[in-house]
Amino acid sequence: MSTSTAAAAAAAAPPDPTPEELKAAREKEQAEQATLPYKWTQALEEVDIIVALPAGTRGRDLIVDIKLTGLKVGLKGKEPLFEGTLYKPIRLDDSTWSVSDSTLEIHLDKSNKKEWWPHVLTHHPKIDVSKIQPENSKLSDLDGETRGMVEKMMYDQRQKEMGLPTSDEQKKMDMLKKFQVQHPEMDFSKAKINM
Repeated sequence: MSTSTAAAAAAAAPPDPTPEELKAAREKEQAEQATLPYKWTQALEEVDIIVALPAGTRGRDLIVDIKLTGLKVGLKGKEPLFEGTLYKPIRLDDSTWSVSDSTLEIHLDKSNKKEWWPHVLTHHPKIDVSKIQPENSKLSDLDGETRGMVEKMMYDQRQKEMGLPTSDEQKKMDMLKKFQVQHPEMDFSKAKINM
């Protein structure tokens, strides 16, 4: 990518939000999440949901239906507290629920353990997953394939920030140069590489 192309891409990018806009977006997201009938947290591997129940509620008083792509929670004989389609499929065998101290705890084991969920149920408000700060981990904690993928993503991000080609773009440019050397009889003056 040439410097003029990088400058044009930077000029076309939307401006960074102001601190006031960021604060307003964070407050809106918090207000939307506060309206949900549950609280939830997540790690890359799992989603944990906490539901406050009427005092004295026991497991046998509940309907908790966990499906591959759906979830329904309610008190027997009443309208469900919530139900809907999960953002992504889960691993049923490793997903559980329990009740203690008038609190229902639901543990959902994600099928895709490399993705943040913007919401639990698809019809509920989303969170901005780009703002998630994962717990500190070291690259050495990751398996080889995941570590390689993360290192490549970090390298490509640094390259983009400096207006330089990503690893994939660099490979394409190197292949073109190699081809040019092997075929000096060809005119490459109008060659373009799709990035």
